[in-house]
Amino acid sequence: MATSKSSLRSLRHRNYRLFFAANALSNIGSWAQRIAQDWLVLQLTHSSKELGIVTGLQFLPSLLLSMYGGRLADRFNKRRLLFMTTVGTGATATVLGTLVMTHTVQIWHVYLLAFVLGIFGAIDGPIRFAFTPELVGKEDLANAVSLNSANFHGGRLIGPALSGLLIAWFGTGPSFFFNASTYVVVVIALWRMRESEMHIDHKPSLEAKARDGLRYVLARPDIMAVMLTVFFAGTFGLNFQIFSAMMATREFGKGPATYGTLGSVIAIGSFAAAITFAKLDRRRGPRFIGAMAAIFGVIVTIQSIAPTYFIYGLILPFLGFAALTTMISSNSYIQQTTDPAIRGRVMGVYLMVFLGGTPFASPLIGWFMDHYGVRQTIAGCGIIATASALIIAFIYRNNRARPVSISVNDVLQGYEGFKD
Repeated sequence: MATSKSSLRSLRHRNYRLFFAANALSNIGSWAQRIAQDWLVLQLTHSSKELGIVTGLQFLPSLLLSMYGGRLADRFNKRRLLFMTTVGTGATATVLGTLVMTHTVQIWHVYLLAFVLGIFGAIDGPIRFAFTPELVGKEDLANAVSLNSANFHGGRLIGPALSGLLIAWFGTGPSFFFNASTYVVVVIALWRMRESEMHIDHKPSLEAKARDGLRYVLARPDIMAVMLTVFFAGTFGLNFQIFSAMMATREFGKGPATYGTLGSVIAIGSFAAAITFAKLDRRRGPRFIGAMAAIFGVIVTIQSIAPTYFIYGLILPFLGFAALTTMISSNSYIQQTTDPAIRGRVMGVYLMVFLGGTPFASPLIGWFMDHYGVRQTIAGCGIIATASALIIAFIYRNNRARPVSISVNDVLQGYEGFKD
């Protein structure tokens, strides 16, 4: 098969085509709302600390509810669950947009709605991850994971710049309404999917317990190494919105349209990484993921010393490429090597680890920026991301277990197959 066709082979599945097309529009809306929400906070408070608090509140539910979302994914029909989370997410965008347009919005409204949005996102995330194999089957799963990332970051190419222009022309309100409208398209796509064409390799079980996902992860040293690497990279390195907002406004004195452009610039590298991985079938393991996470941390550190807005923008595509290479490899490796019967709960643990540090780190990062400087804080985050990746890789190398395939039943029975 030709490479160009191979990179898009997941699209041969009708259900996945519907999912992909609807999410393409929804991702543009989501990125537009992210930029508008950040700018709204800065308009209301003029404080990076408050921006960090809002980000923390939005991701706090991931720490509390992601494992529960994974449990739901293994217990019930995933498509029906996604109906509910999609409607809920769209409703929060509508409410916030209405408050902005009626000039009644206050910072506590943003706090509350960011937290509610986070609740739906925490439940939706592991369900959405576990839903992808049902759309394309095991053979095309790695390709679908890469295409999903390309879709997500393709939205990032358009959404931030679009939002920046909308904010400059009309204020933040229209970005929220635009995002809300995209969820209508997602609901229609879910409704039009054919249950008979789903690739379901196990039946949902009402006996599924959230803690079994954690037990499974603890029995897999390879997955543990990947998740810990992702935790430090995500907690300290993946703070693009806060980093770019503060660099654009405080260090370079730019406005909303220019700030929005930075989000699209970083997506160039992210999109390139996603397209590259969509053409590759080889699975990347913990050692590769650790190396890429270390490189990512180095680039975060380098961006902190960018002397001008132009040079800062030139660095961002490389940052996006390294970040997404790390995340795609992690996501794909975990999904491909996990027992399907427990995949939803394992992805719940993954999201809890990936996003769980953000509620605490984001306000702390904002505080450090206010008290010690924007550049100094970004540099510190990059150093932490690099050092942690190298330390975890060293520990995993010296205590490496054989990455054999085990079932959830093996884990629950105290399987010891990973020991040499």
